[in-house]
Amino acid sequence: MQKNVGGIDKTLRIIVGIAIIAYGVVAQSWLGVIGIIPLATGLIGWCPLYCPLKINTSCKKESCEKKEE
Repeated sequence: MQKNVGGIDKTLRIIVGIAIIAYGVVAQSWLGVIGIIPLATGLIGWCPLYCPLKINTSCKKESCEKKEE
């Protein structure tokens, strides 16, 4: 499993995940359970939806330079 979630993407996923979970707790709604998905993908650094879409926001300098050449 190669990481495909980069820095800003990872940070946003964690923040959004926590916000959705907090909303679910405050509103006493099961909607907060959905927040586990962005939180988990942010913490793990891998998004299963990115694979079929061929998206990779985790770009190391070496791998980016090799792709450009």
